[in-house]
Amino acid sequence: MEYRQYPRGRMLQGADYIEIINEDVQRGNIRFALFDFDGTISLIRQGWQDVMVPMMVDTLAQLDTGETREELHDIVHEFVTRLTGKQTIYQMMEFAEHVSKRGGDAKEPIDYKWDYLNRLWERIKDRVEGLKQGRYTRQEMSVAGSLQMLAALHERGVTMYLASGTDRPYVLDESGSLGLHPYFGGNIYGALDDYEDYSKAMVIQQIIQENDLQGSELVGFGDGYVEIEETKKVGGIAIGMAVDEDRREGIDEWKRNRLIEYGADVILPDFREYDRLLSYLLSAD
Repeated sequence: MEYRQYPRGRMLQGADYIEIINEDVQRGNIRFALFDFDGTISLIRQGWQDVMVPMMVDTLAQLDTGETREELHDIVHEFVTRLTGKQTIYQMMEFAEHVSKRGGDAKEPIDYKWDYLNRLWERIKDRVEGLKQGRYTRQEMSVAGSLQMLAALHERGVTMYLASGTDRPYVLDESGSLGLHPYFGGNIYGALDDYEDYSKAMVIQQIIQENDLQGSELVGFGDGYVEIEETKKVGGIAIGMAVDEDRREGIDEWKRNRLIEYGADVILPDFREYDRLLSYLLSAD
């Protein structure tokens, strides 16, 4: 997939992987933190695109428009990736438009969403059940260093929120399996069937209004453009998580460039250097 290649920023002194993109953020004021879930903390749903994209390509291929599967794959992959970070329903809404445009009898987007979620569950149910039964460790199913990062922020009195584009019942179940509830308490949010009643922007506005925050008192972490863009809109510090979920190390270059495009102040591949990151974020020097 094509993307604009952004030049490298400065590597934080003493760190190997913390890339500073914006030198002008106001540090030292952080009181609240917003985290995306999938791909930022959790790897339970790693490979979800390998379920969603083929489901859509199969449906479009049956409409016999003369497009090859490769052409359809490129079309689907583009909008699925572009809408990553928003609620799943938005990908299904665009998918339904593609079905209708090709003369198909499109289902309601919510029906496509539940078809996808049922297929995805078949892929990940062993991971969720394995976590609960102790066959997998929390470290195996989470981004490296993320659990230590949450514990460190909690110890420092930072109030944390979890906001996901995944449906809330799944977020609650999977975050519980990873042992995250003590860090977030009741501040766990996810997609609703009535998609207009929830968005990450709404959660951020709630944090700002309920706590009378100045922007620099909020830091947002995420691998999708939504949480980055919305954090920057309120003047917060945006940390882009360019996690390579397949290799579980190094930078995903496409994510990196997209996150910078939407305003990321810092780019990370994971949280292995969480102690250095915290020293940077919590110090005004």
